[in-house]
Amino acid sequence: MFTPYQNLPLTIYLVGGAVRDILLKRTVKDYDFLVVGATSEQMLSLGFTLVGNDFPVFLHPKTKAEFALARTERKQGKGYTGFTCYAEPDVTIEEDLLRRDLTVNAMAMSRDGTIIDPYGGKQDLHDKILRHVSPAFTEDPLRVLRVARFAARYHHLGFHVARETNQLMNKIANSGELASLTAERLWQEMSQSLIDKNAEVFFQVLRDCQALKHLWKELDDLWGIPNPPKWHPEICSGIHTMMVLQQASLLTPDGGESLAVRFAALCHDLGKGLTPEGNHPSHQGHEKSGLALVEKACLQFKVPNKIKQLALLVCEYHLHSHKAFELKASSILKLFNALDIWRNPNQLNDFLLSCEADFRGRLGLENSPYPQAKYLSDCAHAALEVSAKKFVEQGLKGNEIKEAMSKMRLKVINQIKSQLDTETISV
Repeated sequence: MFTPYQNLPLTIYLVGGAVRDILLKRTVKDYDFLVVGATSEQMLSLGFTLVGNDFPVFLHPKTKAEFALARTERKQGKGYTGFTCYAEPDVTIEEDLLRRDLTVNAMAMSRDGTIIDPYGGKQDLHDKILRHVSPAFTEDPLRVLRVARFAARYHHLGFHVARETNQLMNKIANSGELASLTAERLWQEMSQSLIDKNAEVFFQVLRDCQALKHLWKELDDLWGIPNPPKWHPEICSGIHTMMVLQQASLLTPDGGESLAVRFAALCHDLGKGLTPEGNHPSHQGHEKSGLALVEKACLQFKVPNKIKQLALLVCEYHLHSHKAFELKASSILKLFNALDIWRNPNQLNDFLLSCEADFRGRLGLENSPYPQAKYLSDCAHAALEVSAKKFVEQGLKGNEIKEAMSKMRLKVINQIKSQLDTETISV
């Protein structure tokens, strides 16, 4: 990683996540370099381009890799931007590493491969502990979400948050500082965690330190709200939601293309938080009542419209999917119209994945089959085969074509339903 920079007259270290992932033998995505003992003027004279607004970060003239000057920071205001930066040549590598969030992120590697580890990062990697570097951890509220994100990312390796770090996260959560985080930054941290292997850990860690109730009260409210034991052996709506998110993660590949499904899984039962306590454990009508809470969350976190659309559909119609075999053909067609499979056929697959995650996200039912998905997919495929061409050739126009297509779609859905009934009887 140092090869392109061997001739630079600078004291260079590889720092942060790259060192951590090298030691964990994981693929390194980003290489961040730190320069000790240099000035901005010296960097510019070597052809680097200054890109940092809050502190001096430079891009290499050829590779475009990021090089930051070693710096210290001092808290001056509120939030995660309220810092003043000191980046003069007398700042040491140890002083720079001291300002970082976790010990596993506070290591550096010199050009000859020597690891600089003044705060015990290697030992914490070995012990699989996410631990803060110093009490200055509490100065940046964003670190609460970053720790939760690292906990989710490395959960499958056995990592956990140190008790004393969780206590500092709790202190931040109850200080009011989380309110300074922008919607864009909240969504950035949340969405990056949602596409990881154990997305549910992100939200559980936030809840463990009492941050979730400040960041997303409607989601936090689900813990302690009971469901009927017959359908939900796990009882608690919050636990169920985390199980659903876990199932959504298992049903979809890690990565951005799965974000909509996983967010929809997370939001599907928000309406249960509005059920009057006297009606517990029944939650009749929670699908409709949850829509306003999904809208609120999407506005609060500035969720992209495409992702919001699926979350709303899953919230309102997930019970339709579960009861697919009981639905009339007309109800199935109404569901397809709501999903707008005619213009967006791929949305049905995402909807069904979210619903299957909900079905499986119950204690003891994690590996249960979900034949409703195939049934609705078969109905949709048949309905999508109906085209306007035949009716145009018959001389129909405007609404006549629309009504004729609707009748034909009902007919083919009924045919599949009759075939299913016949197969069920024969079995």
